[in-house]
Amino acid sequence: MNYFRTAMLLAGLTALFMGVGYLIGGASGAMIALVIAAATNLFTYWNSDRMVLSMYGAHEVDRSTAPELVGLVAELAGRAGLPMPRVFLMDEVQPNAFATGRNPENAAVAVTTGLMGQLSREELAGVIAHELAHIKNHDTLLMTITATIAGAISMLAQFGMFFGGNRENNNGLGIVGSILMMILAPLGAMLVQMAISRTREYAADNLGARIAGQPMWLASALVKIEGAAHQVPNYEAERNPATAHMFIINPLSGHGVDNLFATHPSTQNRIAALQQLAAELGTRPAPSVGANENYPPRGPWGRSSSRGPWG
Repeated sequence: MNYFRTAMLLAGLTALFMGVGYLIGGASGAMIALVIAAATNLFTYWNSDRMVLSMYGAHEVDRSTAPELVGLVAELAGRAGLPMPRVFLMDEVQPNAFATGRNPENAAVAVTTGLMGQLSREELAGVIAHELAHIKNHDTLLMTITATIAGAISMLAQFGMFFGGNRENNNGLGIVGSILMMILAPLGAMLVQMAISRTREYAADNLGARIAGQPMWLASALVKIEGAAHQVPNYEAERNPATAHMFIINPLSGHGVDNLFATHPSTQNRIAALQQLAAELGTRPAPSVGANENYPPRGPWGRSSSRGPWG
């Protein structure tokens, strides 16, 4: 089903891409757009993860540079039955995270410094388990390709505004048609992203909670991340809104269209689903993830004057 959903999404985005090309240049424009879309899809399949990680200035870490983080990812990946993904750190105040990669063998998990500084170890485990669930469900290919193609559609629509608005023959779009295309084409791409976002996030929440062993760890993390996302701007995400659906919580400020066309389901509904899952799993305490006697607890599991092993 995940592969079928990916194929349908790519077909829809490619059709939209061709439609914009047709409006700009007729049948020849549609064919040129099809060739561009095919090349973009192929390039994105192999390179989209590197593009997105580079976009957010993410740098890879290992056991020598971030032993606690990498160790936590390794333990949770083992629980999930996944190969060890590469681990990246983003120098970003807003707490957030995403996973990327074309398959589990070539996956990466990226977290912000804000996430590590504001969450307890248990909450961080819940977030990482959620991202590993995306990898296990093969959502990462879908997310990265969607972000790249949606961005390409927006750029093509902007090109149509320039090209169509300056054409004088009857085949041209005209200024009004160009403006409408510039608005409606990116909106269509956004709606395609929204169509799969809710079920994808709910499924990752459910599987991630099972990987971590305690649904309320993720629920507590979502509360913190949601609150910070509306207070702490992520400027890179604001400049690249087509990537917003990749994060565990929408990194955009939530104003205007960002709020009207949310890329994520309601956080309150996600927490309610996690509470229901916790009840279904019973009250048996979850095993401690990567227990470390020297790790100072934070958040709802205790307070400490130390910032912890990450500074």
